[in-house]
Amino acid sequence: MHSTLRVIQALLLSLMVAMLSGCAGYHAGPSKPAYMSDVKTIAIPSFKNQTLEPRMEVLFASTLAKQIQQDGTYKITREEEADAVLQGTVVRIERTPARGLRSNFFQTSEFTLTLTLEIKLTDRRDGRILTKRNITGNTTFFVSSSNPRTGDVNKDERQAIPLAAEDASVKTVDFLANGW
Repeated sequence: MHSTLRVIQALLLSLMVAMLSGCAGYHAGPSKPAYMSDVKTIAIPSFKNQTLEPRMEVLFASTLAKQIQQDGTYKITREEEADAVLQGTVVRIERTPARGLRSNFFQTSEFTLTLTLEIKLTDRRDGRILTKRNITGNTTFFVSSSNPRTGDVNKDERQAIPLAAEDASVKTVDFLANGW
């Protein structure tokens, strides 16, 4: 009986050692892309705005700064202290119909909002472009009134823009912190 118990204990001990040794190669924490290895601080000046929608440049810069702070891979700082400068341009805001009314196919009750940003990360010390990419942020919104003919689609779109900005910011931070 004791020998069986010792065999079971030995098997459990060897199983635990085998399981724990598999964790030795695991690395917790940020895994930055190679071109970002020297970047620890980022400055984010106000974005440029190529759309007709006012005040988009400040919305995107502040939303992106908040996402970078939440991620924790990089620290936000002033431009003269930063390792890299992230410049951005709001290129396009598009509203496309997503769902129509059952009673009238030509009236739209739900829209998809897509924002396109162009980002460019530059090494502040030597001016070298570290990365440049277009990023899109998406959200959907409904016409607020129960009757889409009387609803204010433009007002509903303006209320959806911060959600699409947040989606684009999350994608930007994923790209900068993880390379995808």
